[in-house]
Amino acid sequence: MMKRKINCESARAFPIEKALAKLGHFPQRTAEKEAWFLSPFRSETQASFKVSKTMNRWYDHGEGMGGNVIDLVCRILKCSVKEALAYLNQDWPSFSFQQQQHFNTNDIGITLTKIQNIKHPALIQYLNLRGIPLHVAKVYCHEVWYSFKNSKFFAIGLRNDKGGWELRNRIFKNGCSPKSYTYLRRINTKLIIMEGMFDLLSLAVLNEALINDSDVLVLNSLAFVKDIEVHFSDYDMVHLYFDRDGAGRNVTLYLTNKYSHVLDKSDGYKDHKDLNDFLCHERKRWN
Repeated sequence: MMKRKINCESARAFPIEKALAKLGHFPQRTAEKEAWFLSPFRSETQASFKVSKTMNRWYDHGEGMGGNVIDLVCRILKCSVKEALAYLNQDWPSFSFQQQQHFNTNDIGITLTKIQNIKHPALIQYLNLRGIPLHVAKVYCHEVWYSFKNSKFFAIGLRNDKGGWELRNRIFKNGCSPKSYTYLRRINTKLIIMEGMFDLLSLAVLNEALINDSDVLVLNSLAFVKDIEVHFSDYDMVHLYFDRDGAGRNVTLYLTNKYSHVLDKSDGYKDHKDLNDFLCHERKRWN
């Protein structure tokens, strides 16, 4: 039997708490008639986003505005009412964190509960906002579900060489220890070095052939610069694609002054802060 499509009237009865869970937002505290969340519209440390369970309405005290579940989905996903209805109509599976295998528990309190291919619409939308096609992200990253301080989250994850993860979504920038760099070895004579996950994904969009014909090292933190120097002697060329901020420029000068075969390639995006900023600018031109 075909599933009946919902309309605006029936969609307004869709529980806001369930919609927020589908979008990766979970309550900080709950009571019989209400639940409080960190606002899905900005970063904050104290929950100011209230959901009335009896009225099935939301109110963001930080912005002084609220609405129904359709308003909420439209704003979070930046989509039309028609697209919001289609999203609410989807039969997405519910995720049971109690029944998931625990992959890792570490000293900062993050517990991984599930690692899978990227498929959550909120993460796909986040990738689109950053100019990254899903098929590119799937080559290097996964969808990682985790719990932190009794709350549940999901993110785009890039695994490092020690088994930890760099975790990114639209709101949070997080990591799961052990911390380390990510080294993609393809036995080439050229090494490309970048700062973070989205530098890798951006260069894969901008120049797929270059990425495929090079070994790639993603620092995940500039603190690992000293650790990766041991690999430089294995290559004829080392190309740097660091951020064009103070920290990135300082590390670039340090490495290019110390090694004759290390070259700064950031002139290719000299009017932008990093590769992803450049990609997003170019994407607007392509469109």
